[in-house]
Amino acid sequence: MKVLRVEQYKSPFVKEIDPGLKSLQQEVGGWIQAVYPFEDDVALICNEEGKINGMELNRALRDDDGEIFDAIAGPFLIVGIGEEDFDSLSDDMIEKYRDIFAQPEVFIRTNSGLLVLPY
Repeated sequence: MKVLRVEQYKSPFVKEIDPGLKSLQQEVGGWIQAVYPFEDDVALICNEEGKINGMELNRALRDDDGEIFDAIAGPFLIVGIGEEDFDSLSDDMIEKYRDIFAQPEVFIRTNSGLLVLPY
């Protein structure tokens, strides 16, 4: 299955993984959580307990106005959505989400909240 892997402080890259839960868990380092913040037929697969377990914040999720509504902790994957399970990403979706997550980010906690800066 062809997915886009996004790691802290790195540019996203395409990776071939075996389909199935075990492979997804290996990629994110624990139990998976599927998040659907996009209108496309894609899912963001992250570690379900990443924030609780203290994994380093990786990328911010932004709304259409560019406002941050969440941050993903630890490495994550962008995968396609098939009829019954997760699937490979199309080349168009790879390029789109590679562009969206191209810039690694640094997260700084301040008294007024979270400051997110390009890395």
